[in-house]
Amino acid sequence: MYVFVCEDNIDGIFTAIYDAWASHFGHKNIYILSKEPQNYELFCEYISVKTNMEKSQKVSNTIKTRCGYEVWTFLCQAAMAYEKQTTFDTSSLSKADALYRTLLYAFSMEKPEHIIDCLQNPYVLYLFELSRSVSNEAHHLLGFVRFKELQNHILFAKIHPKNLVLPILGDHFSDRLPQENFMIYDENRNLAVIHRKGISDFILVGTENLNKNMLEQYSEDELEYEKLWCGFFSSITIEARKNPKLQNQNIPKRFQKDAVEFS
Repeated sequence: MYVFVCEDNIDGIFTAIYDAWASHFGHKNIYILSKEPQNYELFCEYISVKTNMEKSQKVSNTIKTRCGYEVWTFLCQAAMAYEKQTTFDTSSLSKADALYRTLLYAFSMEKPEHIIDCLQNPYVLYLFELSRSVSNEAHHLLGFVRFKELQNHILFAKIHPKNLVLPILGDHFSDRLPQENFMIYDENRNLAVIHRKGISDFILVGTENLNKNMLEQYSEDELEYEKLWCGFFSSITIEARKNPKLQNQNIPKRFQKDAVEFS
């Protein structure tokens, strides 16, 4: 068995799919992992895949051409999902391998654009569940993201999502806040979406060298509005009707630490 090990991101997985397909090892003899395995299996050859943007783009273009934009969006969203698996086991499902198998199945169909409807296929069903997880978390965060104005007048928000939802948030807020400089920082992954006012698009960047102290320097207006908002939040609270269990259902605890009203 040939195990292709790639980076856990869209470009890394698409590069692995390109290399696996071009290897001619035989689809049954190939398995793709998006994380370095904790334990290596006997009689397996592990191939480290270096992310290549040109290869990734070729796979993306092929998917869009043969399957359509809807299928491409579905697969990319599934690729953004968090996955615990770190071991190689052909009896279990791997996100990256499921993407590979789904494309093999789609390209064998007369109408590959209908692959999303083939939920009887275990690989498609697994990707559907991953895609739904990403979509649900992004939907939650669209309502829970709290922007704060820094001293340099940049709107800043910090999040701690399970899945890589930054591209979805970046697309949403770039459309809603086109005349604002803003930054959404995923502290779990050391990634951030940065948008410059007047620009219709955003960029996704690494934040290893980010000055964390700067992110705590809020403008005077921001501090005043935070005080007003927390005062309002406290004043409308009815002590006798407090229901922490229901509150945690509506706003999961992992989101609460990034909302000023819960700090």
